[in-house]
Amino acid sequence: MTEDILPDVLEPGLRVVFCGTQAGAASARRGAYYAGPGNKFWTVLHQVGLLPERLAPEAFRELPRYGIGLTDVAKRTSGPDSALRGSHFDATGFRMRMAGFSPRFIAFNGKRAAQAVLGRQPSTMPYGRQAENLAGALVYVLPSTSGAAAGFWSIEPWKQLAMAVTGTASR
Repeated sequence: MTEDILPDVLEPGLRVVFCGTQAGAASARRGAYYAGPGNKFWTVLHQVGLLPERLAPEAFRELPRYGIGLTDVAKRTSGPDSALRGSHFDATGFRMRMAGFSPRFIAFNGKRAAQAVLGRQPSTMPYGRQAENLAGALVYVLPSTSGAAAGFWSIEPWKQLAMAVTGTASR
């Protein structure tokens, strides 16, 4: 049985779990989430107020103390999203993990991961809060922080999520 490329960072009671598609090549090499040189994930978490300081990718195991978890919907592959096939995704496993850990929010870092789990086409998923809940959690779809998706980048949905997570916006 193939092992997960990156370990889940999950525990009960998290405020938000970020779900990516799969580990990128740089992340797989470094053994750390969002470790590619062009990835904005760690900077954005700090900019929107979910982290008090910018963490290095290798510090990803520290996230639960900030109420944050990490996972991917394709756990056993790595590389560019363009190389993914339907068989790489484990939406059922993802749903089971979310049901078991019950985060308040689930945030998809990019539409490809959300598409795999929610079963909707990207054109029917606006960025931001989604109408459906998943395992009792509020669901957000966010523009990918990957450098490869820079053409679709906007920090606004990330700010909206941060305000909801921290309770600084009405629900």
